[in-house]
Amino acid sequence: MAQQARAIRTRRVILESAAAVFAERGYERTTIGEILVRAGVTKGALYFHFASKEDLALGVLDAQLLDEPLTPQAIKLQELVDQGFLLAHRLQRDPLVRASVALALDSGATSVDRAAPFRAWIDQVSEVLTVAKARGEILLHVNVTDTAELFSGAFAGIQTMSQILCERNDLTHRVVVLLQHVLPSICTPALLPGLDMSEGRAHQLAVDYDASRLRREEGNLADTPG
Repeated sequence: MAQQARAIRTRRVILESAAAVFAERGYERTTIGEILVRAGVTKGALYFHFASKEDLALGVLDAQLLDEPLTPQAIKLQELVDQGFLLAHRLQRDPLVRASVALALDSGATSVDRAAPFRAWIDQVSEVLTVAKARGEILLHVNVTDTAELFSGAFAGIQTMSQILCERNDLTHRVVVLLQHVLPSICTPALLPGLDMSEGRAHQLAVDYDASRLRREEGNLADTPG
């Protein structure tokens, strides 16, 4: 367990260091040597976790994905709301997630599959919408794929605008506005009042997520010998 905890921490340090260098220099200009210096690890340690610079970039891009499952909700569409709130929170607080988004938008990273995080986010939204539609939560005419792509694209746009205008300080509010415009157009009217799209819920989800992440980190430290 101690060895596994160390490996998890080392991988995180390498990813955070790579993300920082990618953000400063751009993907193409970044070298493995620069990442090694920033991370303070050996070449062997880096290549134990990542086979190449491209593999490192893919690891950074994967940071956008939620690192723990959402709590199931009685109304499936509430999980879509919660996904949006948690991604907004992570974009505001987690440098690795912010760097992941920056890398996805780096037009110079031509050798990296920058579409992967967009496809993954679309797939996550599609999965929620598919279940919601099967439960009768979504209007019959709604196309799940089109809606997932619209929501994902709109989220990408508002987070970019929020980052440029105010370093994402208003991102939670912008996500609330997005949800309040999109969900009434797809949700069965009788269920709409049961959805909590408030900033209060976003705040509580953020508190719970941070507490859970802290417990995981403390658990990893406890597994490491002093």
